[in-house]
Amino acid sequence: MTLKLQKTVPYDALAVVKLPGIAPMPSGDWILVDEAYAAQMSERERLLSERPMDVLAMTDGAEAACSELLDTLLEVLQERDDFEIFSSNVVCPDGRSVPVDRADVLETIARLVQQDFCIHEKRGDEHVMTAAVLCFPASWTLAEKIGKPLTQIHVPVAEYDNDIARRVQRLFDGIKVGKPMWRKNVHWYRDPDLFHPMTENAPRQQEVEGDFLRTERQSLLRLPKTQAVVFGIHTFVLAREDVAV
Repeated sequence: MTLKLQKTVPYDALAVVKLPGIAPMPSGDWILVDEAYAAQMSERERLLSERPMDVLAMTDGAEAACSELLDTLLEVLQERDDFEIFSSNVVCPDGRSVPVDRADVLETIARLVQQDFCIHEKRGDEHVMTAAVLCFPASWTLAEKIGKPLTQIHVPVAEYDNDIARRVQRLFDGIKVGKPMWRKNVHWYRDPDLFHPMTENAPRQQEVEGDFLRTERQSLLRLPKTQAVVFGIHTFVLAREDVAV
């Protein structure tokens, strides 16, 4: 499937920042709708139809957090001019009418916005990924990460040492309701595919010669009722000739 690529991103994707690279984010910027919305949503619909088990996951006990995420998302979209929110459905910027299905909360969330979401809840001393909508994985696989704490989720990221792990856990503990945070990452890929899963044991290689820059704007948001932390992932893909260096 040929996907429309972005021409720009709303931050300097190539700027070097020290891990974990977290900064405050205005609440109104939590959800983005960009020029690739229609194309990305079409790809999400395809994945949800053909590979739902690969892109949606929920563990026992995560139902309340998933429902609260949907409610929070609907509240945010209600304030936008490009979505029409009704009691039983949402009309999206690309003209699709998405039913609000409370019996299938994760699929409803996945069909509304470009952003992927990983829900993390405190289990003992660590936050654990208890549910996720992950249509656009960047070299990882949801089945290997769901139900695991942060330290195991980041295997095999070489930079994620014990010091970074402690700092990230403190960060998750410190996220305040109404004060989301954000960071970015960036990698070169040889193809523009948004669905790019990879198992933990697959060979890793630097793709510096790739023709496509893939960057994620990652957000962290605390849900007020369940206190779950929502890790959001908005993916941008640019052709090399469109990247300002």
